[in-house]
Amino acid sequence: MRVVVVFTRLFPFLLAFLWDRRRYLVLGRPPRRSEERHRRRAARLTRTVADLGPAFIKLAQVFAARADILPEPYLTAIGTLTDQVPPLPPGAAEAVIRAELGEDAGRVFERFDTEPLAAASLGQVHRASYQGREVVVKVLRPGVEEVVRRDLDVSFRILFLLNLLFPGHHVRAITAIVSEFSKRISDELDFRTEARNAATLKRNFAAEPKVVVPGVVADLVRRRVLVLEYVEGTRIDRLRPRLEAGELRLEALMATLAEMYIKMMLEDGVFHADPHAGNLLVDDQGRLVLLDFGMVLHVERETRRRLVEAVIAAARQDVDGLINAFYELGILDPDVDRGTVRDAARSLMAITIREDVSSRQIQQLVEQVLQTFYEWPLVLPSNLVYFGRAAVLVEGIGLRYDPDFNALAVARPVVARSATRLIQGVLEQDPRARITDWTQEAMAAVRTVRDLVRRVERDELRVRSHPRDTLELQRFLAQQVRRALLALFAFTVALITSVLYLATHRLAILVPGLLISFGMFLVIFLLPAHLFQNPLRFRRRWPGP
Repeated sequence: MRVVVVFTRLFPFLLAFLWDRRRYLVLGRPPRRSEERHRRRAARLTRTVADLGPAFIKLAQVFAARADILPEPYLTAIGTLTDQVPPLPPGAAEAVIRAELGEDAGRVFERFDTEPLAAASLGQVHRASYQGREVVVKVLRPGVEEVVRRDLDVSFRILFLLNLLFPGHHVRAITAIVSEFSKRISDELDFRTEARNAATLKRNFAAEPKVVVPGVVADLVRRRVLVLEYVEGTRIDRLRPRLEAGELRLEALMATLAEMYIKMMLEDGVFHADPHAGNLLVDDQGRLVLLDFGMVLHVERETRRRLVEAVIAAARQDVDGLINAFYELGILDPDVDRGTVRDAARSLMAITIREDVSSRQIQQLVEQVLQTFYEWPLVLPSNLVYFGRAAVLVEGIGLRYDPDFNALAVARPVVARSATRLIQGVLEQDPRARITDWTQEAMAAVRTVRDLVRRVERDELRVRSHPRDTLELQRFLAQQVRRALLALFAFTVALITSVLYLATHRLAILVPGLLISFGMFLVIFLLPAHLFQNPLRFRRRWPGP
């Protein structure tokens, strides 16, 4: 029954998206849809997902960072789901505390506020007092593990059906996202993992005076209960009174925010993978307070190295270096037209070096990039998706307070200040770390060779051509088949015309028939070969900066 409920609630949106791409579902040009219509549909989709429960809310929050899956305004709409979760019934949080800690909340804590500070899809947060200091108590929603397990099973059943009915890169990408989510969600359902993540981030930012990570009360950490130090602050999207009063400077705040994410992603390799305004506070001293450590991504050194190389290539205006870094990072499929990518990279870099660029120009270019991700058969690597989500958060907060906010102008000095440290930390490895990496690569190579030999011995070795080569062969064969069919048709017309002439001896039949046949042969031999290719091939045209 749950499969039927979920499918019937979401299937109308699937049909709507299909209609957006084909007027008659399988053919025809895309129909025109107004922005207002898309906004209304995005609002309905958000309400539907919220009604389906915590697993789908959490999945939607992941999709809110996937511009290669959903276009605007759907990304923005489902990103609001963090504020649409109802609180637990009275007494439910206290029952979880009693089950996990073995005592009532009133005995464990000197004070426990029954009114929650915040309610999320998986947990709920209460304020309390413990051993003379203020803390927050995060409680896992009762029964949420079973709900998530059931809904993931439902999701995989529906995706199996969709892969049969509507095979395509969007459906494959959605399936990959749900599979990745199913692996990561177990960590979020165990607060002991979140406590370790919080402790790691606190150590990494110990020397950063502008960033605060709450401490963990280790004695009270359980699978369904997490107790953290309480830090007073204002949500980062509710700072307008403090900014207008001159208490805070927007440029300095945005620079600190950018530095924090660059340090996590490129320097430390431990990245807070759930960036949204509800997880960021600003305290009375103007420091950034980072909250909610259930989703923390560990970025491998090799990925960080490639990211730094991409940043350096962009700073040097090295188009080919940037494109090569994108291919190595897995952002670009090898089958994507390199010339089109080069046009896009030039447009991006032309924008980044201009000092007079407006926020509107940046937004237009970002919209073009996001639309390209949606239209092309690209799937963004998960770590880069979260990094992009953080970049969108920084820009969105800046534009919230200043319509002329220029994210690039803020990012340039931050990258310049961090460049030396990043190069030393990632590109110029410690000799021992380099030896370790070489050893691991050598061991991996030995294992690969051993596996190859075993497969040869078992006669399991298969040789596959690159998809690009297969595609070119298919195009060549299609051209020759079209030409052959046209030649056969021309020959048939000439033959039929000749037979009719022999039967009737009328030149009015022979001359037009031979002219038609001769014209077809001219078409075959004189027209360029590219006209025989598939006319539906899509090539993105990028405007100049």
